[in-house]
Amino acid sequence: MSVSLLFAGGGTGGHIFPLLAVAQAIRARRSDTQIVFVGTARGMESRILGQRGERLELLDILPIKGGGWRGAARGIVRAAESLPAAHRLVSQVQPKAVLSLGGYAAGPVSLAARTKGIPLALLEPNSVLGLANLLLAPFAHRAYLAFPQAKRWFRKSVVRNTGVPLRSGFEPQAYEPTPDQFHILVLGGSQGAVTLNRNVPQAVGLARERTKSVLHVVHQSGHDRTAEVEQTYERAGLRDAVRVVPFIDDVPRALARADLVIQRAGASALAETCAIGRPSLLVPYPFAAGDHQLHNARALESDGAAICIPSSDASPTVLADHLVRLANDEKARRRMADRARAHGRSEAAAAIADDLLHLAEVL
Repeated sequence: MSVSLLFAGGGTGGHIFPLLAVAQAIRARRSDTQIVFVGTARGMESRILGQRGERLELLDILPIKGGGWRGAARGIVRAAESLPAAHRLVSQVQPKAVLSLGGYAAGPVSLAARTKGIPLALLEPNSVLGLANLLLAPFAHRAYLAFPQAKRWFRKSVVRNTGVPLRSGFEPQAYEPTPDQFHILVLGGSQGAVTLNRNVPQAVGLARERTKSVLHVVHQSGHDRTAEVEQTYERAGLRDAVRVVPFIDDVPRALARADLVIQRAGASALAETCAIGRPSLLVPYPFAAGDHQLHNARALESDGAAICIPSSDASPTVLADHLVRLANDEKARRRMADRARAHGRSEAAAAIADDLLHLAEVL
């Protein structure tokens, strides 16, 4: 007899790929499991999940945060209006459990499930909770956490320190730098990062004459930004040793080849870098909800796995100084790689899948 589960969340790739990783692990254990994703038409879930043939149900919801008090009021009203549709969806699917990654699409369906006595599990990949998971925390039967700092919002009995679930391929890789070559990987997230696109090319241009090694760059620019970033590298006097791409499909391979990663501090991106085990310069997105990217980056920096550079400080000169120091200090990079690898949890998806199926009483 097949089992149904509801997975709620969406917006960016970082919100969707962890849920897909858990879905993959669950199906490896119970191939008859029916997993229904819940999101909104405003996020990336339609494209990402549609490409993979997943069933996606959309709720007409607006974000509560980020639009001032008028936007918050509209978001609250729309969330309330979506509750009947969420109840109908839960009644139709009849899930044994709901897994929520947060985001404004997750609230109504999670609350609808709880009113029907269906177990609710929250996946919190950040060191501080977003609004949806913060509101849902008192009702959770499980809280799967990536950072121990997040446990203070939950009852001790529901907390599981699992890490962020990752797609297959993110396993620890030995850190073996190539003599006289220094490979930099720039990851701006699934939608690119303006600060990195603008400042990293200039930083590499400033650093190249001060390093012992030849610098090579692979730069993920985001869609529709490739030509602009290529021109920025050319103005910095760089061309032959730079490859700019809109999106990197094989992230594990790109990470494994990197000597240093420069990226934002979204939870999924950090988990992937740590799982492979690479040193990183982190430039947190300054407008992330609750400033969670800065908290994530500070947590890794305090553990010696990364260097955090607030976006307001991430000038080309500052970035270049960090590049030069790390390019010329292999021992420091190896220490950071070891600390990152110690923080990585490549088994997170399997651990969450096992526990969620037990919670649903089907394993």
